[in-house]
Amino acid sequence: MKMLRLTTISLALSISLCQPAHSQQQQADFIVAIVNTEPITFNELRLELQRAQQQIAQQRRPQPERAALTREVLDGLISDRLQLQVARETGIRVDDAAVDLAEQNIARQNQLDLAELRSRLKAEGMPLAQFRANLRDQITLTRLRERDLEPRARVSELDIDQYLREAQANQDPQSRQINLAQILVAVPDDASPEQIDSLQARAQETLRRARAGEDFAALARERSDAADRSNGGQMGLRAAARYPTLFVEASAGLAVGGISALLRSGAGFHILKLIELQLPGMPPAAVTQSRARHILLRPGPQLSEAQAREQLTGLRQRLLGGQAFFAVLAREYSQDSSAAQGGDLGWASPGMFVPEFEQVMNQLAPGQISEPLVSRFGVHLIEVLERRRVETSLREQRDAVRAILREKKLEESFPLWAQDLRARAYVELRELPQ
Repeated sequence: MKMLRLTTISLALSISLCQPAHSQQQQADFIVAIVNTEPITFNELRLELQRAQQQIAQQRRPQPERAALTREVLDGLISDRLQLQVARETGIRVDDAAVDLAEQNIARQNQLDLAELRSRLKAEGMPLAQFRANLRDQITLTRLRERDLEPRARVSELDIDQYLREAQANQDPQSRQINLAQILVAVPDDASPEQIDSLQARAQETLRRARAGEDFAALARERSDAADRSNGGQMGLRAAARYPTLFVEASAGLAVGGISALLRSGAGFHILKLIELQLPGMPPAAVTQSRARHILLRPGPQLSEAQAREQLTGLRQRLLGGQAFFAVLAREYSQDSSAAQGGDLGWASPGMFVPEFEQVMNQLAPGQISEPLVSRFGVHLIEVLERRRVETSLREQRDAVRAILREKKLEESFPLWAQDLRARAYVELRELPQ
């Protein structure tokens, strides 16, 4: 559901082959389907079928039987046509400025300037007008899907808990990356039974204090006999296979921040705390955070989207010309709650903003100001202030899981939503050529 995340020119060109209703190709020779009152022509189907076959070949997958692929491609064209109709009927509009921004993003992601991108398109025989029309359709579809599917993608705290439990239960403990802290109460090789009992009692008391909430690192510095006590007992993030099997098995059922039972090894009594856990498919233990600020204008009866863009473009020119300060303009013009802070959104980890906002923000270097961009909240002007690499907190890891589950729910909801649209529409299929 993320808008226009294209990384190669071939993928960018694949968008240009979608929705060829705007194509300047030859006139269609006959109609293969009617969607409400709009026809889908054989020429459209042929172009989309060619694109699908090229994509399958690029992915080195076996080509499916032609009749089955043709039916699948036609179903996709019907679904997209229905969604575009719904978007128009419910007031979703995409202006030229949004298409300009999408075109610039594709050029940037392919490390081209706009002129180079257009030159490549021309060399591939793709008219610019068709390319931009298809971009407009793709943006329209993205906005419709995000608007209509968002209520179906809500993620609860219970959903997150279940995901984390299943992720840990389904993983080989040796495949994890873990950072353990330990407190060791050493037992000499020649210790008497009385000495062992005394040392075990000391370890049990230390465990009690740790589980009661005392700072584990401070306890390690005070009571541990291990060489890593000066580091709060932390042994560092590494593959679980590089830890003793005793430690791996004891920490397998722990959540981050959890403390093990008392362990006995040849060295003595150990208490472990799971500081950090990284599982395949889980959020990263460290992320790049961005600190950004923005100015938000919300279109409404008194302000159209185009007018909001024009106003923000004027503000951007003032900023680039050194005629104003971003924070001052945000306080004066922004319609977001962050206006009082000069538009400052604070430090944000990946997934904290809506995709259309975050995508543009991530492409900005610190100190750079975006062109006006549209999100579901309105029209924004963004400036990135700084970036940093930080370890993620438990709360941030849960937020990352929330984003994973949200994306999954969107993907799962899409087929049912699309089927519902089709069930309520008039679709007439004509006989396809053999």
